Amino acid sequence: MNDLQQKTTNGLKWSAIERLITQAVQLSVMLILGRMLGPTVFGLIGMLAVFIAISQTLVDSGFSNALIRKKIKTESDYATTFYFNIFISFLCYSILYIISPYIAEFYKQPQLEILTKIQGLVVIVNAFSIIQRTKLTINMDFKTQAKASLFSICLSSVLSIYTAYLGFGVWALIIQILSFSILNTILLNIYLPWFPRKKFSNRAFSYLFGFGSKLLISSLIDTIYNNLYQIIIGKIFSANQLGLYSQANNLSYTPAMSLTAVIQRVTYPMLSQVKNNKEDFDSIYLLTLRLTALIIFPLLIGLGIIAQPFILIVLGEKWSYAATLLSILCIGYMLYPIHAINLNLLQVKGRSDLFLKLEIIKKMLVTIILIITVPLGIEAICIGIVIQSYLALLINTYYTGKLTSINIKKQFENLFPIWIITIICSLASWSLSFYFKNIYMQLILMLTITPSIYIISIRIFQNDLFNIIISNTFKKKI
Repeated sequence: MNDLQQKTTNGLKWSAIERLITQAVQLSVMLILGRMLGPTVFGLIGMLAVFIAISQTLVDSGFSNALIRKKIKTESDYATTFYFNIFISFLCYSILYIISPYIAEFYKQPQLEILTKIQGLVVIVNAFSIIQRTKLTINMDFKTQAKASLFSICLSSVLSIYTAYLGFGVWALIIQILSFSILNTILLNIYLPWFPRKKFSNRAFSYLFGFGSKLLISSLIDTIYNNLYQIIIGKIFSANQLGLYSQANNLSYTPAMSLTAVIQRVTYPMLSQVKNNKEDFDSIYLLTLRLTALIIFPLLIGLGIIAQPFILIVLGEKWSYAATLLSILCIGYMLYPIHAINLNLLQVKGRSDLFLKLEIIKKMLVTIILIITVPLGIEAICIGIVIQSYLALLINTYYTGKLTSINIKKQFENLFPIWIITIICSLASWSLSFYFKNIYMQLILMLTITPSIYIISIRIFQNDLFNIIISNTFKKKI
């Protein structure tokens, strides 16, 4: 286990560097552009999100996860995946191009037609780097991916801010999206040159599609439902209100999903290697759950309590309503990395059928909650997201417990202490902030007091986790 642990530690470190720094830069740029461009521009891009996301999901079709899970990968497997990815990417773009006038008509926003045709090119561009990402993930080489992502996000961010300054409006966001994808794809192909040397294999396709198809359906359902809120808000309300929701959603969703992506990319190949060793599997699984909660719970709840002064200072008064939505959403999204770890277990165990079943059950739940909350307004929709998140965790952990000894009770016993520490520390800091009227003082107080109280509490009540983090951070035994 020493080699695997070392590989996992390095993988986690570089995967975290790539995801967290990339997303931090991305969020910073979005905040700068938000102040420069206003909510309506972000609402227009939000209207297209579901169409681009569905296309990206179809292009991969679960083949990447199928390759990662397969013990022996052949050149035919990679070549077949490549040909399939490229074919589907051109097919999806063609469909986007054809339906672009209907998208514009649906939202009553004429400029969405040309925006769809240009932004849709990202689907084709990304298809040319899927094999590189998959190979690097299999080798747990996240350092190479980090270098490509960091360079790409920095340069694309400079381009987008400069074009926004020149008055390009919504096109500044399109430039940022496209330039990042183009640069990242070029760099990954430079770092890991690869070209298919085999023909398309029906046998390879049969295996890859057999496993990936169930994940594809699950991912499609998940993608549609994740973006369903933007479709409804954009259609029923307005581009301005969708922009407010989109910014709040991005600010809360991005940290949660960034950490989720780090965890999934590292733990999936790692757990796949120890799936037959029950003792190691359970130990690594529970430790991953606790360490994830230790980081993501205070990060999201902390963001929620500083939402009002943060939004007013960074984005300005025109974005103030987004602060209310942000505070609500953070409570729900704090659980998403825990969802991801539970769902990872199903894939590791080869239960993509159960993965699909769970997605269908949870989406039926989302539909019911949406029907109830949409007539009540955007705040009610956000509260519905929180309720759905907590109910979904109960469903996920129930089925996880049926496949392993890690049942709902065991997960609750490991996570609840961290959850309650986070809530108490955040409420204490939030209450103290009311003694100050100045929003700058409120923000400074919450950013200093909350982490201090939290670290002390973890040191006292979760000492083993505290020691693990300190020993790994400073490379010394505690």
